[in-house]
Amino acid sequence: MLSAKMEDYLKAIYEVKQREGEPVSTSAVAELLDVEPPTVTSMMEKLESRGLVDREKYKGVELTTEGETVALEVLRHHRLLETYLAEQLDYDWAEVHDEADRLEHHISEEFEKRVAELLDDPEVDPHGDPIPNDALEPVQGEDRKLSGHEEGETLIVQRVRDRDPEELSYLQRVGITPGTQITVDEIPPIGMVTVRLADGETVSLPDSIADSIRVRVPGASVEDANGLS
Repeated sequence: MLSAKMEDYLKAIYEVKQREGEPVSTSAVAELLDVEPPTVTSMMEKLESRGLVDREKYKGVELTTEGETVALEVLRHHRLLETYLAEQLDYDWAEVHDEADRLEHHISEEFEKRVAELLDDPEVDPHGDPIPNDALEPVQGEDRKLSGHEEGETLIVQRVRDRDPEELSYLQRVGITPGTQITVDEIPPIGMVTVRLADGETVSLPDSIADSIRVRVPGASVEDANGLS
């Protein structure tokens, strides 16, 4: 049996891998989990001893096949729970991440199956993140950061970072959620990105928030963008 903390680290490694590729650095995991790098190094040694990661000093870690399977299972639990909390219990999308974090390690496979059936096997969670299927197959995202696009480009919001409740509340308030069409209106040299919504309203986003928004071009399906086809 793995501890909840071990599962958290495996999930974090997988999430960083999806965003930045492998090998995954200690600093990237430390930032995601808000812990000190030496703490991450100590955990990586434990995970390596269990055959869950391959580690190369000064370069980072890669998940083994077993480690990736565990990460995908925890991620499936997490994102199904987020969807269940939002759709069935009327949680705000800014609240579901922390609640799912607390529950994801403790549900049975039978509970997971029933939740998935109740929700009609959703492919994405409330933040637009792809939910691994019940075969725990890796998902490959084809979206890009909003901040990586140029003025004049029209895009569809694919997903947003789910870890900052204040950030999520702000995006919901200004009308930027998965499925929203936006056009990059201006990129001034002051760490901001201004986008125009379909109704003509403009919103100026700090780079830190623009980096948290992943987008796709119109015409690319949600399934294709999430690698779920």
